[in-house]
Amino acid sequence: MMGLKTELLVQMDGVGNDNEGVLLLGATNLPWTLDPAVQRRFQRKIHIPLPDEKARRQLFKISAEKMEVPLGKADYIELASMTDGFSGSDISNALQDALDVPVKTVQNASFYRKVQDEGKELFTPCEESNGGAIKMTFIDVPRGKLKAPVVRREDIFAVLRDVKASVSQEEIKKCMEWTEQFGSEGA
Repeated sequence: MMGLKTELLVQMDGVGNDNEGVLLLGATNLPWTLDPAVQRRFQRKIHIPLPDEKARRQLFKISAEKMEVPLGKADYIELASMTDGFSGSDISNALQDALDVPVKTVQNASFYRKVQDEGKELFTPCEESNGGAIKMTFIDVPRGKLKAPVVRREDIFAVLRDVKASVSQEEIKKCMEWTEQFGSEGA
């Protein structure tokens, strides 16, 4: 491991290399764990904070559009409010969990009903009490005949009620202290 660190430091110093037009960018969630020799080789140390409410709203808007989930302005405001202290990856992971809800619905369904979709007869999961419910599992659905449910607004909100931010207040405080001592604030 020592040889790897030494080689990295030598390369960062640019010994024997033409570095014109080269920008070395590094990122870490735990800057205080970096070797001081590595830290010294970065001219600037910029703290990029967790996304603010506006950024979280935008993350949800972009993702919901990709997922084709119909959300309104009030939904984005509420989602951003629910995720104070979340990182971008926390939000991404939560949305991935919401994408899994229809899959789990299909896997766990004991009843399906026939539906028409673009002139084709397909099967979609339903409750036993649904009119036309047929007792079957997804394995019994003929190949190419499954109409999977879509991610719904309620799925996203349900997932977010159960997940927590991965970054603790202690880590945020430690990042701020490190930034005050060694770095600068980013946007």
